Amino acid sequence: MASAEVAERIRHVVNQVETVIVGKRDVVELAVVALLCNGHLLIEDIPGVGKTTLAKTLALSLGCAFKRIQFTPDLLPADITGTNIFNQKNQEFEFRQGPVFANVVLADEINRATPKTQAALLECMEELQVTSDGVTHPLPRPFFVIATQNNIEHAGTYSLPEAQLDRFLMRVSIGYPAQSDEVQMLAAQAKSHPIGGVRAVLATEELLSLQEAVRSVFVHKSVSAYIVEIVTSTRDHSQIEVGASPRGSLALLHAAQAYAASLGRDFVLPDDIKALAPMVLAHRIVLSPEARARGIGDTAVIADLLNRVPVPVGIPKE
Repeated sequence: MASAEVAERIRHVVNQVETVIVGKRDVVELAVVALLCNGHLLIEDIPGVGKTTLAKTLALSLGCAFKRIQFTPDLLPADITGTNIFNQKNQEFEFRQGPVFANVVLADEINRATPKTQAALLECMEELQVTSDGVTHPLPRPFFVIATQNNIEHAGTYSLPEAQLDRFLMRVSIGYPAQSDEVQMLAAQAKSHPIGGVRAVLATEELLSLQEAVRSVFVHKSVSAYIVEIVTSTRDHSQIEVGASPRGSLALLHAAQAYAASLGRDFVLPDDIKALAPMVLAHRIVLSPEARARGIGDTAVIADLLNRVPVPVGIPKE
């Protein structure tokens, strides 16, 4: 698939989502990039800025099956993955699929469920399968988890462990809309919600083809070395207690390929790496106690690190 065709199809999806999510094109593009990488997305923001709407609109734009799971303290792992139920008609146990069996799954307020329930998503997100009573059930393709959590309210919540945070390709924040965008949103929703007019602009088979196509985007060895240098620098930074693992390097590589493809290029530039590193790496590091005490954020540390690592120049395009 030609790079121009890939970019055009991605643009159609982004434009369709933007009919509902106004003024947040950069966030929508990042969500699509995560999807194209076969990754998963963590949205960390306050209530009411459109986290749930973004997930649902994206699924509708792709014509994919969508399921929403409201995470609560009493939610059990089987409520997510499914369970075996005895069928009295044929006198046999049969597997009843849980809501995780969908193409786009919204794990709403994931930090409100217990660690055991949170961990039920681990196999799903990493292995793309569910195991129940020793039987493995494959999940549908594509499979994309969008998890949300409120970053200002911590009462009654269970922080995601580093092992699960690392399963998310990116962590993003939507943020407040600009005043003009909020006025436009009020006008659009005065009578009805615009999500009712969202149509599928990409078939499931086309999406799977795009996921394969972005992996063909060329990455020069100097860009790969740049990625490794950035990730390695997180492991000996004075303000970082635990640095990113090699999974972070792979995530940054694949995200850059999809990002370059969305811009109509068939090669990755160092600027792609710099643009994506805060979203891909910040949630994979553990800050030192001194940094936390001083109120230094993980994205600020990644930004400082990017300013220190030399950027390669003269990158060949093939």
